[in-house]
Amino acid sequence: MSRSPSNAETVIRMPSAEMGREAGETLASRIRTSLADAITSGRIAPGSEIDEQELAQRFGASRTPVREALRELASTGLVIIEPRRGARVVEMTVERIGELFELMAEIEAICVRFATNRINARERAALAHVHAAALKAVQAEDLDGYDRLNQEFHAMIYSATRNQEIQSHALALRQRGAPFRRAQFRGMERLRASWTEHDAILQSLFAGDGDHAARLMRAHMLKAGTVYADYAHEQGIA
Repeated sequence: MSRSPSNAETVIRMPSAEMGREAGETLASRIRTSLADAITSGRIAPGSEIDEQELAQRFGASRTPVREALRELASTGLVIIEPRRGARVVEMTVERIGELFELMAEIEAICVRFATNRINARERAALAHVHAAALKAVQAEDLDGYDRLNQEFHAMIYSATRNQEIQSHALALRQRGAPFRRAQFRGMERLRASWTEHDAILQSLFAGDGDHAARLMRAHMLKAGTVYADYAHEQGIA
């Protein structure tokens, strides 16, 4: 007798390129990314329960990396883990996600303004190197590669603030927003636009214009939120 695919089955039916992660990535992080992609794209509906055992079987893993992945997703607010009930997808509205992007936009604008005045020559060179590598990822249509470099780009700006409090808040918000920031990269048009926005931010930062860099960063983050909201509406997630 046939049966409908479960949520776990939905998660792992992904293009082989998406599953072809770098060798250094842990199994838990692969599971986490696959689940996050499925949740933010609507392939796993809000409120759905996640079967640990089935997920472990389909990834050829023990329950340990599955539980680690779920804990990491719980820290971002995508899932909730309840005693004796297990994990389920949080019912988070597009409006709430928009509020998260608004907050990230303000924090990251502060970060880039501080970084403009405090970044050193070594950090400038490293940031330029990451930005150049991101362009190659765009040209290769490598979403996963660009996503990793995008995270590195923003983290380097946080570090250049020389302010541990701001850096801590920025990293915490990035962790919460990471699945949605990744979800906006649907199609090469947004990937190219994101890199172009980074390029303008970097030019202002290197020119020493922190206020302009902050305005560009704020617009960059708000645009990412708008792109995700449009995608969510198209997919019927909203």
